[in-house]
Amino acid sequence: MIKRSDWAREADQWVGKFEGAGVGTGVTVLFFSSETVGAGPVLHEHPYDEVFIIRQGNARFTVGDKVIEAQVSEIVLGPANIPHKFENLGPGSLETTDIHLSDRHIQTDLE
Repeated sequence: MIKRSDWAREADQWVGKFEGAGVGTGVTVLFFSSETVGAGPVLHEHPYDEVFIIRQGNARFTVGDKVIEAQVSEIVLGPANIPHKFENLGPGSLETTDIHLSDRHIQTDLE
């Protein structure tokens, strides 16, 4: 079991991460949350696949040359070595759970 205090950066939001290497598994999980429209990570890539679960809100994903608008309960796939990013479209908060198929978080920012 992984306790909230082991991964959360905020006391009242789903923001933080845990790396699989530290808990004996092959996945790393990041939790993103922001009320700010336009907030999200810069264009980047990973040497492994990533799965985005939209837990709340609306997002615009750029995955390679595709632009995808996703909403709560939808899942977006990010293949290895394909540049991607997402942003909060609003209104309100965007919360995602991002599953990295690697025991470590490895990211190359492109912007």
